[in-house]
Amino acid sequence: MKIRYLVPLLAATVLTPAAVYAQGSTVGGAVGGAVVGGAVGGPVGAVIGAGVGSTVGMAAEPPDEVVTHVRREPVESVEVRERIVVGEPLPTTVQIRRVPQHEKYSYAVVNHKRVIVEPSTRKVIKVIE
Repeated sequence: MKIRYLVPLLAATVLTPAAVYAQGSTVGGAVGGAVVGGAVGGPVGAVIGAGVGSTVGMAAEPPDEVVTHVRREPVESVEVRERIVVGEPLPTTVQIRRVPQHEKYSYAVVNHKRVIVEPSTRKVIKVIE
């Protein structure tokens, strides 16, 4: 009987901070973690997976100064046929530029969208709308 109340309370406790601060990959991390956790450990696994997934998502968010720099830089857009998706690499035809003082972030403007990428893998970290 107590477990029926514990699981929703635990879910609300874990997910409320993620919902309040949710942006970009945080939401995807929480949802992905919940799905995997639910498949492995049932309802309790879903709650724990959502918490872990949202924490990992928040860690991947670029700092505000990186986003600000990418928004301000005058860079021409490059047109590509591929869809630009978070987690997928940019085509090699797209030139990426390093963010000064933040060597683990690069950026490009692709299909009129500014994207922040990981330089070593070219994977898209964030799409700035």
